[in-house]
Amino acid sequence: MAAEGDFLARYRAVSNKLKKRFLRKPNVAEASEQFGQLAKELKQQDCLQYAAFCNLAMARCEQTLFNAPGEALALTDAARLFLSSEKENRALQAPGFDEHLQAALNCYSFAIKVYIEMNQPVMAASLCLELGNALKEMNRPGEAIVHYQRAAELQTQTPIEALLSMGEMATCKILTRDYDGALSVFTEMQLMCQERGLQLPGTTTPVGAFLDIVAKCEISRVLLLMLLEPPPQKLLPEHAQTLERYAWESFDPHSQGKSMACQEKDTESLKSLQTELW
Repeated sequence: MAAEGDFLARYRAVSNKLKKRFLRKPNVAEASEQFGQLAKELKQQDCLQYAAFCNLAMARCEQTLFNAPGEALALTDAARLFLSSEKENRALQAPGFDEHLQAALNCYSFAIKVYIEMNQPVMAASLCLELGNALKEMNRPGEAIVHYQRAAELQTQTPIEALLSMGEMATCKILTRDYDGALSVFTEMQLMCQERGLQLPGTTTPVGAFLDIVAKCEISRVLLLMLLEPPPQKLLPEHAQTLERYAWESFDPHSQGKSMACQEKDTESLKSLQTELW
């Protein structure tokens, strides 16, 4: 705490010195450099939130210089430092009001906005994913959903990456017990694979990674439909078709024995069929 107090005092002293210098002769580039150096020193001393404030000051300087890449980088560094500070507080079970997390969210939002204005959706999407992963790791899947969704929207030109982001969104919906929402996302993913994925010549069958994603989506959809058990009048046609493909009555005679064992919960028969099932 003493070291933190010393660096806080130094941060204020440097800030005041820079303000006085601005009054005499503005030199924003020099100020940005000094804030950046102070941020590095504070980070080395584990004064993460104060290092983040220095990066925010650096971002403001870069904005004044119309240096968008530098501004985005400084905002991203600030966001990560605030997030690390929040994780440390949680690890120590220190009381708080999530102020560092809120600061990180704001910094990420501004950095994403800058990248979008620079016409760099890939960089913006990567920050959305980074924030979504952090929130999911902190057991806040409900808040992570919107960031995964935004990442998918920014990845329209890269279907595989968009599908992976949508998969994370569906997982978070399951964690929040929004099974209907998860089912909708998996259905949308499967349709997207069929419409935009690579296909075998002369067919509508996806290939490669798209085929793997279709398989995972279909398995998840079947399990969710079994969990939800929607009444026939509320069952969408695409969901009805999926269930029909896996109805045990439609299985061929060779596989009917395995299906009946599952239906009847005959565990002994399942044990004898284990090798074949694998």
